[in-house]
Amino acid sequence: MNIWVFSQEAGGAPTSGTLELLTKARELGTVTAFVGGDASAIAAALGEYGAAKVYATGDLGGKLPGAAVSAAMKAIIDGGETPDLILFPQTTEGRDIVARLSVKLDRTVLTNNVDIAVDGGSVSVTTPIFGGNTLVATKFSGSGPFLATFRPKSFAAEPAGGGAPAVTAAPVPELGATGAAQVTAVHVEATTGPKLDEATIVVSGGRGLGEAPKYEMVETLAKLLKGAPGASRAIVDAGWVPYSYQVGQTGKVVKPGIYIAVGISGATQHMVGMKGSKNIIAINKDKEAPIFGIADLGIVGDVHKVLPKLIEALQSRG
Repeated sequence: MNIWVFSQEAGGAPTSGTLELLTKARELGTVTAFVGGDASAIAAALGEYGAAKVYATGDLGGKLPGAAVSAAMKAIIDGGETPDLILFPQTTEGRDIVARLSVKLDRTVLTNNVDIAVDGGSVSVTTPIFGGNTLVATKFSGSGPFLATFRPKSFAAEPAGGGAPAVTAAPVPELGATGAAQVTAVHVEATTGPKLDEATIVVSGGRGLGEAPKYEMVETLAKLLKGAPGASRAIVDAGWVPYSYQVGQTGKVVKPGIYIAVGISGATQHMVGMKGSKNIIAINKDKEAPIFGIADLGIVGDVHKVLPKLIEALQSRG
């Protein structure tokens, strides 16, 4: 099976979502990475994770990636190379490109998936619904290319040890009025420490903290543990912390080795974003809080008493 993976770059390296999809794709067939931009800096890494070939548009010159990359993909397909399957990360860019490509190819796209299976020429994906409480398997019908997007952390990223593949140009066709839109600025929120969706330890705070200044305890604990701070949607909506901290169905999906939920009751939409964590520790004064139903270790207590003691103990260890 010929599989394309839309591959993104950040800070001179492929994104974690890209490496996850490449790892899964190489289990299913021959992999081609498709890059919207210059691939020279990341081609070796893409090959290491399974890409046998790389298509790259080259510098987009400020064009919107959705319009440019979908047009470049369509041009390659019209030229005679038709992939059986194209995988996209469930990111803003990935969703924009796959939506446009779906229209150009007149093909259905299945989004928000967490798994994929190939049986001969048959392809099916698994999608969580009802807040992740139910998994639905959907099989593509008709002919490819089949288009699918996947949530982060759906697959483990593992190198295959391949060499750097050749990079083939995938020029962007004339876009007409669609190509007139330009990206004028990109805002990247400044952060320190490990990224939330890549950290091995995550400490998340919720409404149980009581007030915004108390969130500092979460940040302090995360820093002491060399982890990343996170948050429930409730305190993000309340303006205590930026949206980039949000863990859950409408935020980031995390799967750290240790997830510490502080003052979080465990709404379904939050648990969808963290229940895949290896070890879950919950601190909440309500012994009936739903979060205890998935916790490996539960502490029934006031976070304003438990956290300062934990922080003090860690600080005393130097």
